[in-house]
Amino acid sequence: MTANQLDRPALGLPRGLALLLAAASVVIILAGMRTAAWLLGPVLLAMVLVIAAYPFARWLRSKGVPGWLATTALIVFVYAFIALVVGVVVVSVARLASLLPEYSDRADALVQQVMNGLARFGVDRDEIQRAASGLDFDQISGAVQSVLGAATSLVGNIVFLLSLLLFLSFESATVGARRAQFAVGRQDMNDSLERFMRNTNRYLVVTTVFGLIVAALDVIALWILGVPLALLWGVLAFLTNYIPNVGFIVGLVPPALLALLEGGWGLMIAVIAIYIVIDVVLQSFIQPRFIGDAVGLSSTVAFLSLILWAWVLGPVGAILAVPLTLLVKAILVDTDPRADWVQALIGSVPSDGHREKGRDKGQRRFTLRIRKRTQARHASDKATAR
Repeated sequence: MTANQLDRPALGLPRGLALLLAAASVVIILAGMRTAAWLLGPVLLAMVLVIAAYPFARWLRSKGVPGWLATTALIVFVYAFIALVVGVVVVSVARLASLLPEYSDRADALVQQVMNGLARFGVDRDEIQRAASGLDFDQISGAVQSVLGAATSLVGNIVFLLSLLLFLSFESATVGARRAQFAVGRQDMNDSLERFMRNTNRYLVVTTVFGLIVAALDVIALWILGVPLALLWGVLAFLTNYIPNVGFIVGLVPPALLALLEGGWGLMIAVIAIYIVIDVVLQSFIQPRFIGDAVGLSSTVAFLSLILWAWVLGPVGAILAVPLTLLVKAILVDTDPRADWVQALIGSVPSDGHREKGRDKGQRRFTLRIRKRTQARHASDKATAR
């Protein structure tokens, strides 16, 4: 197969028309996914949770534990994790809804301080008054209470998610046999999906471990500083650790604002400083060393994928942005030798010590794929001639 044949558009269509059709297909698919987000969100979340916990069941089976017992342990492990997170969030949000009205007077006093400070800098007081008239702390408290009411209505979705996890956990026991059957005639796709599962599992395990460490340090720091609901903000920091780029900011804003209401500007600055130190040391310097090349996405692509999947699937899409992008990459890019140039655009730049090694490895992989396809075509031609 020549280079010109590899670059030829499918069905002989002009390059521009092929790109337009591909773009239109992507728009239609994303619009359909957004419409079915109520179904796709729990399904994809359940799939990722099973992928993350699957090595635990596989390790039990390697130690001689019966398959049914290993699957049961996997289900119990995942259910216990979800129950713990949901329980902490529901109880803490209920406490937050009852706590916020107590800060109404402090919030009004802080707004007045800000207004006086702006007035000293020459800002027109009438404009400040009009802007401040839209700030009603009682509305914020009511919004939190409405969120609590919405959380209680999610019981049906949680039951649906738990049911999906039950079925997927049982199906995980036959992954090996299904993958062997799928690999017949589809070795490239099988290798790509296997690499996706391995990299996704590594990313999720490392992110979960560091998320727990970050959450524990945040809870201890907030408890020492006297910020209310430290456990809730720890859970929030743990969940937002899965959100690339902006997760740290999302997890920081609520405890910083509550620290401002509780202890003033000094306490808020202390909370911000502690969060920044923990984030820089653990999430920016140490965590990437353990993840390594499991993600393989540039920072820009990771940020754009966050925006895209959050728009398509909502908050679940923001948390699953990296695994979903890796899945799309595994299906559309890693299985097609003609799409190797896409990896150069969306992939992260390797370090100097691994750049030549990665380039040589990619070239060998490309050559091996072409050789396999050529041999398969020759074998087919010989069989037809016979």
